[in-house]
Amino acid sequence: MSSVLALASRLRGMSNTELVEAVRRRGFSTTGIKDFFDLAEAFLAEASVQQTLSRLERPTLAVLAAAGSLAVEGTAPSTADVASQLRSLGARTASPESVAARAAECAELLLAAVEGDVITVYDSVREKLAAWPSLGLPGEAELASAPQPASLGSVPDTDRRFVDRLAADRAFATTTAITELLTGLEHEPARELSRGGIALPDSKRLASAMSVDLDAVPVHLAVADRAALVAREGNTWMVTEAGASWLLQPSSTRWVLLSAAWLDALPGDIRHLLSERTRSLWGSGLRGYIDWLYPAGGDWMDERVSAGTVHAELLGITANNAPSSPGSLLLAGKTDAAASSMAALLPPEVEQVYLQHDLSVVAPGPLTPEVDARLRSLADVENRSLASTYRISASSLNRAMAAGESAESLLEFLGGISLTGIPQPLDYLIAETAQRYGLVRAGELHDTVIAHPAARSYLRSDDADLLSAIAVDQSLSALGLIRVSSSRILARCDRDVLFWAVSEARYPVAAEDADGSIVSLRRHHSTRVAVASAPDPVDALIERLRLGESDGDDENDQAWLVRQLEVAIRSKAALTVTITMPNGTDVDYQLEPTSLGGGRLRARDRKSAIERTLPLSSISGIAPAL
Repeated sequence: MSSVLALASRLRGMSNTELVEAVRRRGFSTTGIKDFFDLAEAFLAEASVQQTLSRLERPTLAVLAAAGSLAVEGTAPSTADVASQLRSLGARTASPESVAARAAECAELLLAAVEGDVITVYDSVREKLAAWPSLGLPGEAELASAPQPASLGSVPDTDRRFVDRLAADRAFATTTAITELLTGLEHEPARELSRGGIALPDSKRLASAMSVDLDAVPVHLAVADRAALVAREGNTWMVTEAGASWLLQPSSTRWVLLSAAWLDALPGDIRHLLSERTRSLWGSGLRGYIDWLYPAGGDWMDERVSAGTVHAELLGITANNAPSSPGSLLLAGKTDAAASSMAALLPPEVEQVYLQHDLSVVAPGPLTPEVDARLRSLADVENRSLASTYRISASSLNRAMAAGESAESLLEFLGGISLTGIPQPLDYLIAETAQRYGLVRAGELHDTVIAHPAARSYLRSDDADLLSAIAVDQSLSALGLIRVSSSRILARCDRDVLFWAVSEARYPVAAEDADGSIVSLRRHHSTRVAVASAPDPVDALIERLRLGESDGDDENDQAWLVRQLEVAIRSKAALTVTITMPNGTDVDYQLEPTSLGGGRLRARDRKSAIERTLPLSSISGIAPAL
């Protein structure tokens, strides 16, 4: 029986969970798959097989190649046979137990079938591996015998303090940049383009806030995404609840959460390698080992390794290809010790600042998360580094008051963190902003406006001149403002959108409810998880296959029989066909099916060398030819 027939029957007997896992691991398109035969052909397609083989380790490939070469017509090798074959080819360690473990991995990937201790490699897999030498890839003997590269070189102890210093600088810069990334996404989510990548206006906005080059934004976004600090909701990048919580953690905790996510994303074999060589140089030695371990990895493995090493440098896990002290502890699985080690290297956090007469705020070091978050609510970040600078303005104070602050609470907070008291200009600005706050009110329309049915919100004020200035402000033209009276403007957007736009334009606006009472607003966009915008195609495929499979129905059983015979005809496979005779007895024929039509099977009888024509209704079973 052909591999497609055997695999189709195997797929049909698998649970839904096993099917979903298998399809996801193989990662091919589900388009055009109508039944289990189509699915089996997709698993055994040349491109799918090659892609899966390229992601297997050398020892596993050696087991597959040896099992395939030992197979002869009608038989398959045992684990002991494969182990013996590998040893004869020069493999240093090859036991039946290790072969069985590797074979089980191949069976899970549907590259082979394992029954007891017998390994059956599917035909297309065996043929692809046999053709590897012609493609410049290692054959069976080279897969088994090629020696593992030498160990990675060690980092001299005298260099470690320089490595640690550079690693700490990078760790601080990266955690700072990701802090600004999350803060920027909280303020305004970023749009993902249909072709991939963040929209250019959002990229520029985030790059400016993060103080990084434009090309560095997607790199930092990938680090944050891997740690589940951000997620895509539809085509929009937003901060997750985990990201909002991360912003309130100390710098060393932020670093270890990012770094632990990096470590978890590493392939298991590479993570194991690095955990045993925590004081070794990476560079060309690591690349050479990976090239040996994944001989067909190609661009896919290069991209994975490059992303891993680039992010390790970015996070300060390594510096110039040498693991830092915190990085070595992290690789050894000592997460808490790694966090403590990095905390000792990072600049200490402070809780007090200098308030200047020009309304700037200078922090002599990185602020504690609590102070930083509160200060950001009433001031804008101008420069973010070891000594960060913030700027207080009427607009930023208006934003704070919209979130529930008052003149008294602002003065109390600033007085508590200031090393220089509260300068007079700042005192005057807070008093003036508090006095003017709410001169303009933004509310939601609850009644139908006949003359302007598209209106959804309003601005009102007793100061007609102030409303006139808002009405002609070009920065607010996108809101669709409509002046309906000297004290009222209508808008086509929601109240919150109207409020934040007018507030950012530096007008003393407050949000109000239906009763005219001022309400507090906080600009905070977050999501729990990335929400799928469409049904999962893999789940839909399995559901479709189950709806069409046999469940004791004669019509479905007949369709399954016909599909088996069609595949056998196409692949020229020999079968044992069981026929139920009129007297109720069963007779087995060794046949090579040639055609189907009119409810009959035409096939060549292998034993008598004649052509037989058999009614499909008499066929009670199909099995591999003996």
